[in-house]
Amino acid sequence: MTQSQTVTVQILDKEYPIACPPQQRANLESAARYVDGKMREIRNSGKVIGADRIAVLAALNIAHELLQRQGVASPDAGQTRERVRDLLDKVDRALLDDATDQRQG
Repeated sequence: MTQSQTVTVQILDKEYPIACPPQQRANLESAARYVDGKMREIRNSGKVIGADRIAVLAALNIAHELLQRQGVASPDAGQTRERVRDLLDKVDRALLDDATDQRQG
């Protein structure tokens, strides 16, 4: 049985200690860099304020990318991709509406 180690990753300048088997450390660090990059892209766009909203949008974008790469891996993959697109559109609209309200308020 492999003992887990604590690996500290940094995402948006915040540290997160995560238990991880030693053989998975490189994958975890790579995933953390990818998530950090996606979140920084969203934050730097200036359209989204708040780490929680940035995280949700990054997660939706990453899920969308994954579904696109999988192609037609399952019978309902097309429906899932469509739902993710719809969610992304709703998040974008809500964020734009919120930004407009903040400027007017």
